[in-house]
Amino acid sequence: MGHRGFDSAVFLSEVFAGKALVECVAGEVLFLQGDPADAVYYIQRGTVKMTVLSERGKEAVVALLESGSFFGEECLNGHSQRLATATALTGAVILRIAKEEMVHMLRTEPAFASRFMSHLLQRNSRLEEDLVDQLFNFSERRLARVLVRLANVTKDREPEPALPKLTQEVLAEMVGTTRSRVSFFMNKFRKAGFIEYSDTLKVNESLLDVVLRN
Repeated sequence: MGHRGFDSAVFLSEVFAGKALVECVAGEVLFLQGDPADAVYYIQRGTVKMTVLSERGKEAVVALLESGSFFGEECLNGHSQRLATATALTGAVILRIAKEEMVHMLRTEPAFASRFMSHLLQRNSRLEEDLVDQLFNFSERRLARVLVRLANVTKDREPEPALPKLTQEVLAEMVGTTRSRVSFFMNKFRKAGFIEYSDTLKVNESLLDVVLRN
């Protein structure tokens, strides 16, 4: 859902000239659930994990965001506090955009506003797909969908050469199952040639067939 002739990364770097860049190491927390919501973030490089904590203290991963993604946009919708915790899953370079500046850009830069809205629509579509998966699909297929999505596997493009290192606990939280079930399915996928992993994880295009035929 890109827009020809407009590169949001170039636009943002030109506007802010690097003054609001944040360089993160893996595991660094950008903000916590409940913190004041006063800025939107844009990932120039790296991966960010979004998690939520229930009142009973149970944590769930709700999104893994890659380069080119925005997050923290709840501050534009009347929320004064963060709805989730954002943590750098890898080393990352992230642009922090103050709420007032973001609102100004959305009002004065139509191309940027269109790109931002496309991002929000894609995010909502993925959340709806995830909800359907949680309600109606078996854990094995949900895990396959998560891996395919993380690797950006489609019939029209090559998968990413290697994914950020993800623990089975993180995958279990994303899928909505136990770590032992994830371990079982990952071994099954590896034996079938759908994935390869040691220090890094590689998802093969053949796993896409598992998702499409179910």
